[in-house]
Amino acid sequence: MRIIRSKALNAALLGSAIAVSMSLTVPAQAREYIIGMQCDRSGPTQNVGAYICNGTHDYIKLANKQGLFGKNTVRLFEIDHGYDVPRGVEAYERTKQAGHISYMLYGTPHTYALTPKLTDSKVPGTSPGFGSAAAANGKVYPYIFPIAATYWSQAGASMKYVLDQWKKAGNSGKPKIAYIFYDNPAGREPLEVLHTIAKKEGVQFRDFAVPPPGVEMRPQVLDIVRRYRADWVIAHLFGRAPAVAIKELARLRFPLDHVLGFVWAGGESDINVAGWDLAEGYQALQFAGVGEHHKVVQDIIAMYKAEGKPKPEQMKQSVYYNRGIFNGALHAKAIANAIAANPGKVITGEDVKKGFESIKNFSLGGFLPPVTITPEDHEGGGYVQVWKVHDRKWTRASDWFRGYRDIVLEFVAKAKPPKTN
Repeated sequence: MRIIRSKALNAALLGSAIAVSMSLTVPAQAREYIIGMQCDRSGPTQNVGAYICNGTHDYIKLANKQGLFGKNTVRLFEIDHGYDVPRGVEAYERTKQAGHISYMLYGTPHTYALTPKLTDSKVPGTSPGFGSAAAANGKVYPYIFPIAATYWSQAGASMKYVLDQWKKAGNSGKPKIAYIFYDNPAGREPLEVLHTIAKKEGVQFRDFAVPPPGVEMRPQVLDIVRRYRADWVIAHLFGRAPAVAIKELARLRFPLDHVLGFVWAGGESDINVAGWDLAEGYQALQFAGVGEHHKVVQDIIAMYKAEGKPKPEQMKQSVYYNRGIFNGALHAKAIANAIAANPGKVITGEDVKKGFESIKNFSLGGFLPPVTITPEDHEGGGYVQVWKVHDRKWTRASDWFRGYRDIVLEFVAKAKPPKTN
């Protein structure tokens, strides 16, 4: 009996050793992770969405080919919402059912509508250059990541740039500044910051609302130029509105080198409609690199070439295409961080949230300002550049900079929790 037990025990021990050996040598299962992605390819901002979304697809494809996620892959699940909020909410539910672990928002109204859902689901959502500026406060908005200059930061930078240019030109006194904006939550978002800065600096400042869809603004422009007699115009417009504003201001002979657009009023598609010669001198803020000379863009071109294909036509609209790369790169980096921090584990939205919050000095070789995201700061720094229309192309007019950071951060610190459904 002792011999029988000894053989049984030896067999059991041998089996255990083999099982342990197999568990140590069998590689972890490769997984596909899903990013939910909203886009507007058919609505009022399709002149943005048609390019920005393609840039995101191309970057994620590049990241998969370069092995950024190890043996895992990432897939974008894109839905066109036509800039319609109910369709955007429906889109979220569809990608949630598919198991998304991060989410790319599109549109300020959509960001407001989906913030409670992202928070309840514990899935990080990004709103680069739009959405709620208060979401820069990661403690109050734990699952929303602006990851680029918010409308508050754009307001601070715009006011600094205008006042600096006024002084640089040798003018005495203070400029009279007009703010023309698309009258929806996005356009109204920076109003309080702008008025606070104007009051601090003692400048005359007045805002002019343009009703959606922003294709008729002749009365507002007439007020700005002929009645208010502005020295500078800050334009927070998007969709078809930026081209209309450029045409109307030029018609009244307002100097376009005294017009500065927020980030969604400065794409090639906007200037194509207005006319490059007409728009000479017009300036706009940017939060990502412009043009094809950047390494990451060249890597995408090389990827297409290796497939025997020409570079994407969308690259000609580099401002918005490159912002798509920006968005894809930040999500990819967060997911890669999450995978590296959780070897062998199926990562979740909570893991990706921590992955975003561990991004440090990420710049893609100068394609971006150095982005650092923490649990407290979900904006990543809030830097912008100014680019100017000159000789029928965009030319860089400033280095990365910020403006009135003290005022912006005061607003961020006072951020209130999002409303729940």
